Formats: sequence, structure tokens, C-alpha cells
Amino acid sequence: MRQRILCSRIFTVPFYYTNFIPVRAYIPIARYFALPSLSHRSIIMPKSERQKRNVEANTDKAASSSSMPSAVAEEVTDRIVGLRIRAENEVQKTIWKPESSQTIANADVENVSETTLKSSASLSRIFKGNLLENFTVDNSTYSLAQIRATFYPKFENEKSDQEIRSRMIEVVSKGLGTLEVTLKHSGSLFMYAGHEGGAYAKNSFGNVYTAVGVFVLGRMFHEAWGTAAGKKQVEFNDFLEINRMCISMELVTAVLGDHGQRPREDYVVVTAVTELGNGKPKFYSTPEVIAFCRKWRLPTNHVWLFSTRRSVTSFFAAYDALCEEGLATTVCRALDEVADISVPGSNDHIKVQGEILEGLVARIVSHESSKHIEEVLRKYPPPPVEGAGLDLGPSLREICAANRSDEKQQIKALLQSVGSSFCPNFSDWFGVESGDSHSKNADKSVVSKFLQAHPSDFSTTKLQGFFVDFNLFKANKEKAAEIAKNNIGGIVNDRAKGDLADDDANLMIKLKFLTYKLRTFLIRNGLSTLFKDGPSAYKAYYLRQMKIWGTSAGKQQELSKMLDEWAVYIRRKYGNKQLSSSIYLTEAEPFLEQYASRSPENQALIGSAGSFVRAEDFMAIIEGGRDEEGGDLEMNKEMVPPSPISSSKETVQKDRGLIVFFPGIPGCAKSALCKELLNAPGGLGDDRPVLSLMGDLIKGKYWQKIADERRKKPYSVILADKNAPNEEVWRQIEGMCRSTQASAVPVIPDSEGTDSNPFSLDALAVFMFRVLQRVNHPGNLDKRSPNAGYVLLMFYHLYDGKNRAEFESELIERFGSLVKMPLLRSDR
Repeated sequence: MRQRILCSRIFTVPFYYTNFIPVRAYIPIARYFALPSLSHRSIIMPKSERQKRNVEANTDKAASSSSMPSAVAEEVTDRIVGLRIRAENEVQKTIWKPESSQTIANADVENVSETTLKSSASLSRIFKGNLLENFTVDNSTYSLAQIRATFYPKFENEKSDQEIRSRMIEVVSKGLGTLEVTLKHSGSLFMYAGHEGGAYAKNSFGNVYTAVGVFVLGRMFHEAWGTAAGKKQVEFNDFLEINRMCISMELVTAVLGDHGQRPREDYVVVTAVTELGNGKPKFYSTPEVIAFCRKWRLPTNHVWLFSTRRSVTSFFAAYDALCEEGLATTVCRALDEVADISVPGSNDHIKVQGEILEGLVARIVSHESSKHIEEVLRKYPPPPVEGAGLDLGPSLREICAANRSDEKQQIKALLQSVGSSFCPNFSDWFGVESGDSHSKNADKSVVSKFLQAHPSDFSTTKLQGFFVDFNLFKANKEKAAEIAKNNIGGIVNDRAKGDLADDDANLMIKLKFLTYKLRTFLIRNGLSTLFKDGPSAYKAYYLRQMKIWGTSAGKQQELSKMLDEWAVYIRRKYGNKQLSSSIYLTEAEPFLEQYASRSPENQALIGSAGSFVRAEDFMAIIEGGRDEEGGDLEMNKEMVPPSPISSSKETVQKDRGLIVFFPGIPGCAKSALCKELLNAPGGLGDDRPVLSLMGDLIKGKYWQKIADERRKKPYSVILADKNAPNEEVWRQIEGMCRSTQASAVPVIPDSEGTDSNPFSLDALAVFMFRVLQRVNHPGNLDKRSPNAGYVLLMFYHLYDGKNRAEFESELIERFGSLVKMPLLRSDR
């Protein structure tokens, strides 16, 4: 009998608790994190929940009151484990049961009958009785995790784009690898592991994003297989479950909000296929992805291979020539001419999405890729499309338009339309209508025991992805020794690596086009600045973006003229009410088309006009205004300057004031640094007065106090000795800089970060260690605090959603400079 715990909305991890029988459940957790050992773990709070709070007020209270750490921790804990269990009325077809399950202490798995497994009463005994409480975690307790969904790893290169290009050309020239280039469709990440394994968006499950993804994938099965679609859907789901596989896709749709162009059709493109395995996920190479997709008639991407020095240098030359005016037609034609191999995608970008092309993704793959892809193309010709003439029922947009009353009704209508072959139950979205409830205490105990146990393999130690099964078990000395011996390994990355060195296997570069960036970064992402701070701030914003991109002087001048006109047009039309970024193209595209009609130069600047269909008539209802698009909603992070200890676009003027602030976490040594700066002989090397304001000693609103001090002494240097984790604080600091002619310098602890957080868990462990060594801390966050760990986790979660490169890039974009302080001395 399978048990499922449904979290409020975001971040899910299913797990096995095996003290008596295997049970699967879901708890909220991050999409990427590392579990180094026993106690230093990360459970991430949903971003949408954080947005509903006044984060500043909570962090002030947590740091300034001895009673608040407990209250804050309780609130965080309640959000993490405020879950409910619903018993399902079916038996899982395939259950993953590790060999070590026979070593569980006080367990008699063989004596559990199928009738018992089906009995909700027995499940109630498991969770409400003493079995869970009696399972003690000690040095012989191990946890074993099984990944259920993951996406292709994102590589962050420390080198500049030009250095990466040069190395790519060198690798290809020496015959060590091949350059692979694919189209970047403008959509959002969607992952599917079968109807048992689950459906996932980038940061969530069980909501409208995954419902739309399941519907679109199911519809594409019908279009490909025609009347045999139902049978093939069942076979496909069984295949994924038996082989423990996950399919990653780009979900391109007009119902989930505007990106670079409103697509003409709603579709998915497969970008990765993963065998999740037992601890070592294997990502398919591109030839293997094509073979897999053609077998199941799934949509593939357009792929180009460049295997000679001449072809790869021609590729970069073609991009440089087209990056400011290139459209899908011209780009694809140019790449077809210079590539050694061109494999068109099953969906023509121009027909399904349009001419506005987001970009290209270039990576180094094995030098054998050309031979492998030729073999695949011979063995697997393009499959037929058997459902083109069939009536497939209402489309995605028609269903969303007909169910505008509430989000749940939209989801239900989408899932019902998919059919039972592809979506036999709606438990991920709505739970199950019957079954026993599960107490919070049991939930906390399950989570606690899992996090305290020893990880027994690589998968459990370092999770790549956010959906796992896990098993708790006892191991004797012999088994523990075997685990320790085998607890090494890594992700098998067949797509990129082959016989390449690690550094070369990770070489990847994203190349975007100006006609796309104009719409997303300059128009959409600039809306908040335009409506909040006015046209002059908006102009500063878009000029800074173009400078970062290296846009040519001519294009900067043309775009500035157009964007100034756009600012006047949209502000006059909307007044003080800001245009929604989710449907901004409804206003932007008609304006752009009208502007383009004035001259050939304007037409080249704009590119191609998009769809004028009113998306607001069929938009999905998205709770809290969240958006699962993963690349560019907040700011443009694609061109990050090299990152030495101090990175700056302009020097700080010493005749102006200065604010030194700390986007960090308690224990990052900001107070120690401020103390050293105050005591440094000669101050900062000039005559400006230096003032340090410690947040734990300030009564009332801290940043308002900083603003008051700035007005009193506009030429002073203020050390803002308080953690500044969120963008609301950064905007306040930007406002102080504008109003008092000051500069601001963010100081951050150096850390490699994770895929979704600028701070690594190793860094978090150091911060916790420091906090737990403190005594008599002014904010009562020290060794005597009963919930210091929870408070630090809360701070850690405030940074979730940005990797290290994105985090540093945004700070540099906002403040023009960045200072890194070492986490530890080099000899430690």
C-alpha cells in the first residue's frame, strides 16, 4: 500500500520509511542540495511562501529576541511538516526495495500479508502506534535514497565567454571532442517520471504547471500515435517505472505567462533522458536521446555538430554576425551551411514558436558523437504522425478558457482530458479522498530520523534532483564496512563526457539573441523599475544591461530611442497601475510592430512581430503570481564578469558617501570585519568618518536608521552590520544611494554555492559552527539558543533560487562592485 504526503505547494521528496513495511511519502525539500553527513542538511522553504511574508520583520525579530528563535523555528517547522497523508486505493505495481531491508531491526517484513498492506487500519498502526517512535537512530542507522526525477546538471564556468570559446576551438582542433549546438526554446522546465514516478516543474509539483505539462505531453502522444495512443501511453509509463527513468523537457505554452514570444502552438521538446539507477544517474548522450525519442515518437530538438576547426570557428563567426538581428530562419539556415551534421528537430521552431529565437546552447561532447549520431539516424528514421487528422478534443487553450472560475477546476479539467491511460489518478494534485490522517509529530519524527541517519550511498550523500525514495535501516559492522567501501561514485554524464577531461566535459556556453533579450530583459524585466522609479531609472537600467551584453554602439542608440518611446507609451496608457509581466506581450507586440513599420532599420531592430492572440482570455490561473520559467524572470544573469576577490565596474568615489553591507548569513564574520575596519589605523585611507551600526543593538527599523544616518552625514562611510538577504533591502539601499549621492559595496563570504543557492552546505556548516561557539551574543543567537540551527536554515532559504553566478551577477548589476571575503584561512 502506498502512502503519499502532499506538501502545500513547492519542493517534494517522496521517501520510504521501512521499520515495519515500505511506505512512500512526499516531504518538501530543495531541487538540489548535498547531504555531507549526519546533521548538516537543507530543507528549503517554498519561495511563494516567503514572498507572502515581511521577511525583514521576521529576521529582525529572530536576531533581536531570545524568545523568537523558537517561534521562528516552530513556524519554519510547521511549514515543512504541515502535511497530510492520504491512503491510496491501489497497490504499487513496482516497489523499490533494497537488499538491506532484510537487516532492519525488529522488523518482520515477510510476515506482512498483502491484505495487511491494503488495510488502512494497519497503516494507521504504523504511523499512530509505537513502531515509528521505537525505531531509534544510532550509529548503526543508515538511510538509502533513490532519485525519482532530476534534470540535466547546469555547469557554471568560471572563465569568460571568450576563454570558453577559445578552449572549445582548441578541443575540437585537437580531435579531443566535438562541439554540439542545440536550439534554446523559450519555455519552462518540465520533468516526467511516469504516472507513478510523478510530474514536476522546475520548483514544484502538483499544481497547474505540472498539469499543463502532463496535458501537453499526453496530447503529443495522441498526435503521434493516433488511435494507438492509449496503449502506447500505458507502455511508456510502465517502461519509465520499470527502468526508473526521468524525461526532462522544455514546456513551451502561451497559457503559463509570456516569455520572449507568445508561441503559436503549445508543445514540449525533450532535452534530457535519465536512467536514475541506484545512486548514479546516467544522462543519455544526444544520439541516445534521439533514438529514445524516435522509438516513442517524442519531440526532439534541432542539433548541429561541428567536428573540425574550420566548422567550429565558422559557427562562432556566424553567431557574432547574427547575434543582434538573427531570427530563427536566418540562424538555422546559417548553421545548416557551416555544420558538419545537422539534425532538424521534430518540431519546426518557426511553425510552433515563431521567428524570435531565444538562443543557442553550445557544449563539448565526445569526438565519437558524429559517428554515433549517424548510426542512430540510419537505424531510427523520423517516425510517422498518425493522429494529425483526428479530432483530439478541446485544446489546452480552450480548456483553460472554459474553466476560468478557479485553479483547481482548470487542473481537474486538464487531467480529465488527458485520460486514464496517462493520468490514472489525480493524487499528486488533490490528494486521495479517503484514508487516515497523519499527525505532525510522526511527520517530524520521520524527517528527523532520515536526516540523522548515515547516508549509505552517493545518491543519498549528494542528491541531484528533488524527488527521491528513501529507506531507513540498521546495518551490522560487516554491512557498514561494505557501505563505507562502496560509498563513492558520481553522476554518469554520457551526453557530455565520453573520454573528455572533466574541465572539457563541462564546457558549455549559452548564446542569446538581441531580439529576444529586447523583449524579456529590457521590456518585461524593466517594468517594475519603470513604474516604480520612473523613466530615468529605467533608462539607467536598460543602458546597464546593454553595456553588460557588449551591445554595439549603433544598436544601443537605436534601442535607447525605441525604449524611451515605449516608456512614454506604456506609462501614459497604464498610469500608476503596472502592466503585468505575465501578459506584457499583449501591449508590447502591437507597439513593436507599429514601431517596426516605420523603417527597414526599425524592422531589423525588432525582428518579427509576434502573436496578437489575447493570452489573458486563456491564461492558466497561477496561485500567488508564481512563474516557473527558470532563466530570466528577475534579472539578466548570463554575462558574469570574472570573479576575483574584488570585482568592480567603476571605482568608488571618495568624495561621496559609502554604504558597506552584507548579503550573508549569521556566522559569516561580518561583525568581526566591521570591528577590524573600525579599529584600522587611518580608517579607510581618507578623511571620511566611519560609523558601524550593529543590527542586534538597533531598536526599531534598522534600514530606516541607516537612511537617517546617511542624511545626517552624507559623506560618511557606514558599515551596515546586519544580514541583508533579500531584494527588498537591496532596493532600499539603492534608494539611499540615489538620494544621498552615495555608493554601496556588498561584501559576501566566498563560497562555491549549489545549483540553487549561492552558499554551499559546507559554508552553512561553518556558519552554524561559529554561531554555536558564540556566548553572550547581543541578538541571543549563540550556543544557548535552543533553535539556532533553524534560524540559520531560515536565513539560508532566503537566498534560494539563485546559484552563485546569478547571485554575484545581480549584486554587480545593482551596485557596480562586489567584495568577497574568504570563508576560512587558506591553511585551514
